[in-house]
Amino acid sequence: MTTSAPQHRLTAGDPAPGFSLPDSAGGTTSLADLSGQRVLLYFFPQVDTPACTQQACDFRDSLASLAGAGYTVVGVSPDPADAVRTFARERELGFLLLADEDHAVAEAYGTWGEKVNYGRTYQGLIRSTFVVEPDGRIGLAQYNVRAKGHVAKLHRDLKIAATAGA
Repeated sequence: MTTSAPQHRLTAGDPAPGFSLPDSAGGTTSLADLSGQRVLLYFFPQVDTPACTQQACDFRDSLASLAGAGYTVVGVSPDPADAVRTFARERELGFLLLADEDHAVAEAYGTWGEKVNYGRTYQGLIRSTFVVEPDGRIGLAQYNVRAKGHVAKLHRDLKIAATAGA
C-alpha cells in the first residue's frame, strides 16, 4: 500500500489542532482535557483489523513504560464510537480511543489522504503518531508509520526504556 502526502503536514513546534470527540469510555474527550500532559496521539485506520489490533496491543503492553516516561496514550480512528468502545473493552487496552467518524480531526492533523492498496485508490486514514507537548505544541510528528514495531521505534525515538512486553 502506498500513500500520497496530504495537503499539509504538522511538524515539531506547530500548535496541535484542538478536538472534542466521543471516546471509548462512553464520554467525550477534548485536547483541552489533556492540557498539561505529554500525549502520544496515534491515528489508526480501523478497529479489529490485524495491523491495527497489533498496534493497539503494543501500546497497551507498553503503557507502564510510556506512562513512566510521562506520556498519556490516546488512539484516534474513523470508526463509530460504539466500535471503538467495543474494541477497547475486548482488547482491555487501558487507554482511550476516540471516534473521528467524519475524519475532521484526521484532516486537521494531515493524516487523511489518498491511499493505494492492491491497485485501488481511495481516501483513507494514514497511520501516524504525534507527541503533543504539555504546552499544546507538536513535539514529534511521524506519518506513514508501520503498525508492526512502531511502539518499539517510539521507545527508541523518544529515548524511553522499554519494559517487558514492549
